Amino acid sequence: MHCETTKEQAWLKKVLGDWSFMSECDMGPDQPRGKFKGSERVRALGDVWVIGEGEGEMPGGGTGRMLLTIGFDGTKKRFVGSWVGSMMTNLWTYDGELDAAGHMLTLNAEGPAMDPSAAPGTIAKYQDVHEFKSDSHRVLTSRTLTGEGKWVEFMKAEYRKKA
Repeated sequence: MHCETTKEQAWLKKVLGDWSFMSECDMGPDQPRGKFKGSERVRALGDVWVIGEGEGEMPGGGTGRMLLTIGFDGTKKRFVGSWVGSMMTNLWTYDGELDAAGHMLTLNAEGPAMDPSAAPGTIAKYQDVHEFKSDSHRVLTSRTLTGEGKWVEFMKAEYRKKA
Protein backbone atom coordinates (compact mmCIF):
# COMPACT_ATOMS: atom_id res chain seq x y z
CA MET A 1 0.00 0.00 0.00
CA HIS A 2 1.31 3.44 -0.89
CA CYS A 3 0.17 6.69 0.68
CA GLU A 4 0.85 10.20 -0.50
CA THR A 5 2.65 12.36 2.02
CA THR A 6 0.46 15.19 3.32
CA LYS A 7 1.68 18.65 4.33
CA GLU A 8 1.09 17.62 7.98
CA GLN A 9 3.29 14.53 7.60
CA ALA A 10 5.94 16.66 5.90
CA TRP A 11 5.74 19.09 8.87
CA LEU A 12 6.74 16.25 11.22
CA LYS A 13 10.20 16.19 9.59
CA LYS A 14 10.96 19.35 11.61
CA VAL A 15 11.21 17.12 14.68
CA LEU A 16 13.82 14.77 13.18
CA GLY A 17 17.32 14.78 14.61
CA ASP A 18 19.25 14.62 17.85
CA TRP A 19 18.08 16.95 20.61
CA SER A 20 19.21 17.82 24.13
CA PHE A 21 16.75 19.21 26.64
CA MET A 22 16.48 20.93 29.99
CA SER A 23 13.19 20.47 31.81
CA GLU A 24 11.44 21.82 34.87
CA CYS A 25 8.57 20.06 36.60
CA ASP A 26 6.38 20.45 39.63
CA MET A 27 7.66 18.50 42.61
CA GLY A 28 4.68 18.99 44.91
CA PRO A 29 3.01 21.68 46.97
CA ASP A 30 5.36 24.29 48.43
CA GLN A 31 8.41 22.73 46.74
CA PRO A 32 10.63 24.37 44.12
CA ARG A 33 10.39 23.01 40.58
CA GLY A 34 12.81 20.20 39.81
CA LYS A 35 15.30 20.75 37.00
CA PHE A 36 16.49 17.87 34.84
CA LYS A 37 18.37 17.29 31.59
CA GLY A 38 18.22 14.65 28.91
CA SER A 39 18.39 13.85 25.22
CA GLU A 40 16.13 12.61 22.45
CA ARG A 41 16.78 11.08 19.03
CA VAL A 42 13.88 11.41 16.59
CA ARG A 43 13.88 9.35 13.41
CA ALA A 44 11.46 8.79 10.56
CA LEU A 45 9.45 5.63 10.03
CA GLY A 46 8.83 5.93 6.31
CA ASP A 47 7.41 9.26 5.21
CA VAL A 48 4.44 9.38 7.57
CA TRP A 49 5.58 8.67 11.16
CA VAL A 50 8.26 9.92 13.54
CA ILE A 51 9.64 7.97 16.48
CA GLY A 52 11.41 9.72 19.34
CA GLU A 53 13.57 7.80 21.79
CA GLY A 54 14.63 9.79 24.80
CA GLU A 55 16.25 9.50 28.17
CA GLY A 56 16.60 11.91 31.02
CA GLU A 57 17.32 12.44 34.67
CA MET A 58 14.50 11.54 37.04
CA PRO A 59 13.37 13.05 40.36
CA GLY A 60 15.07 11.11 43.12
CA GLY A 61 17.86 9.94 40.81
CA GLY A 62 18.19 7.45 38.03
CA THR A 63 17.40 7.68 34.34
CA GLY A 64 13.99 7.51 32.69
CA ARG A 65 13.54 6.29 29.14
CA MET A 66 10.74 7.44 26.86
CA LEU A 67 9.31 6.46 23.48
CA LEU A 68 7.17 8.84 21.40
CA THR A 69 5.32 8.16 18.14
CA ILE A 70 3.53 10.83 16.10
CA GLY A 71 1.86 10.64 12.70
CA PHE A 72 -0.99 12.26 10.83
CA ASP A 73 -4.11 10.20 10.21
CA GLY A 74 -5.41 11.27 6.80
CA THR A 75 -8.84 9.76 7.45
CA LYS A 76 -9.37 11.51 10.78
CA LYS A 77 -7.49 14.64 9.63
CA ARG A 78 -5.78 14.64 13.04
CA PHE A 79 -2.32 14.04 14.41
CA VAL A 80 -2.19 10.78 16.35
CA GLY A 81 0.45 9.07 18.43
CA SER A 82 1.55 7.59 21.70
CA TRP A 83 4.00 8.06 24.55
CA VAL A 84 5.36 5.58 27.08
CA GLY A 85 7.98 6.02 29.78
CA SER A 86 9.94 3.62 31.95
CA MET A 87 8.77 5.52 35.04
CA MET A 88 5.04 4.71 34.70
CA THR A 89 2.67 2.00 33.50
CA ASN A 90 0.27 4.20 31.53
CA LEU A 91 0.21 4.20 27.71
CA TRP A 92 -0.60 7.76 26.63
CA THR A 93 -2.57 7.95 23.38
CA TYR A 94 -2.52 11.24 21.48
CA ASP A 95 -4.99 13.07 19.26
CA GLY A 96 -4.14 16.57 18.17
CA GLU A 97 -3.83 19.41 15.74
CA LEU A 98 -1.37 21.92 14.35
CA ASP A 99 -2.05 25.64 14.74
CA ALA A 100 -2.71 27.72 11.60
CA ALA A 101 0.80 29.22 11.65
CA GLY A 102 2.44 25.77 11.74
CA HIS A 103 4.46 26.49 14.89
CA MET A 104 2.51 24.67 17.59
CA LEU A 105 1.34 21.04 17.73
CA THR A 106 -1.15 20.36 20.54
CA LEU A 107 -1.56 16.69 21.45
CA ASN A 108 -4.48 15.75 23.71
CA ALA A 109 -4.50 12.71 25.98
CA GLU A 110 -6.30 11.23 28.96
CA GLY A 111 -4.62 9.45 31.84
CA PRO A 112 -4.51 8.92 35.57
CA ALA A 113 -5.03 12.11 37.55
CA MET A 114 -1.75 13.19 39.15
CA ASP A 115 -3.50 15.51 41.59
CA PRO A 116 -2.97 14.01 45.07
CA SER A 117 -6.48 15.11 46.06
CA ALA A 118 -8.10 13.12 43.21
CA ALA A 119 -9.85 9.87 44.05
CA PRO A 120 -7.96 6.70 43.02
CA GLY A 121 -8.79 5.74 39.44
CA THR A 122 -9.75 9.29 38.43
CA ILE A 123 -9.00 10.07 34.79
CA ALA A 124 -7.82 13.56 33.83
CA LYS A 125 -7.32 15.43 30.55
CA TYR A 126 -3.80 16.40 29.51
CA GLN A 127 -2.08 18.25 26.67
CA ASP A 128 1.47 18.14 25.40
CA VAL A 129 2.11 21.30 23.38
CA HIS A 130 5.14 21.24 21.07
CA GLU A 131 6.05 24.77 19.98
CA PHE A 132 8.81 25.48 17.45
CA LYS A 133 10.68 28.70 18.23
CA SER A 134 13.08 27.96 15.33
CA ASP A 135 14.24 24.90 13.38
CA SER A 136 16.73 24.14 16.17
CA HIS A 137 14.71 25.18 19.24
CA ARG A 138 11.40 23.75 20.42
CA VAL A 139 9.53 23.91 23.69
CA LEU A 140 7.36 21.14 25.13
CA THR A 141 4.76 22.21 27.69
CA SER A 142 2.72 19.57 29.51
CA ARG A 143 -0.46 20.64 31.23
CA THR A 144 -3.58 19.22 32.81
CA LEU A 145 -7.17 20.43 32.92
CA THR A 146 -8.41 21.28 36.42
CA GLY A 147 -11.93 20.63 37.69
CA GLU A 148 -12.55 24.36 37.23
CA GLY A 149 -11.79 24.07 33.49
CA LYS A 150 -8.37 25.75 33.60
CA TRP A 151 -5.22 24.36 31.97
CA VAL A 152 -2.31 24.21 34.45
CA GLU A 153 1.29 23.63 33.36
CA PHE A 154 3.19 21.00 35.35
CA MET A 155 6.22 20.44 33.12
CA LYS A 156 8.18 22.45 30.56
CA ALA A 157 11.19 21.37 28.51
CA GLU A 158 13.44 23.40 26.20
CA TYR A 159 14.86 21.31 23.36
CA ARG A 160 17.92 22.33 21.34
CA LYS A 161 18.97 20.48 18.21
CA LYS A 162 22.50 19.12 18.46
CA ALA A 163 24.90 20.28 15.75
